[in-house]
Amino acid sequence: MGGEQVLEFKLDRIEDKIEFFESDNLRKLEKSIDEQIENNKVLLLSVHAVNHQVLIDPISGRRVYSAVVHFKAKK
Repeated sequence: MGGEQVLEFKLDRIEDKIEFFESDNLRKLEKSIDEQIENNKVLLLSVHAVNHQVLIDPISGRRVYSAVVHFKAKK
C-alpha cells in the first residue's frame, strides 16, 4: 500500500531559437514571421536578428523570398 509515485517535471528555458521562413510573396513571408514572433512571446523570446534575401529562379523568373530569424530569451 505505501507505494507512492512522485512525478517530477523539469522545465528548461529556451535561450536561443533559429527559425527559417520562405515564400513566393513578400507579404506572406512578413505575415508568417509576425505570427511566429507572437507565438514566441509565450516562450519569452524576442527577435535578436533577421537575415533575408531574394532569389530569382533563372528558369521561371519567379522570386523566392527567404528569411532566418534568430530569437533570444528576454532578459
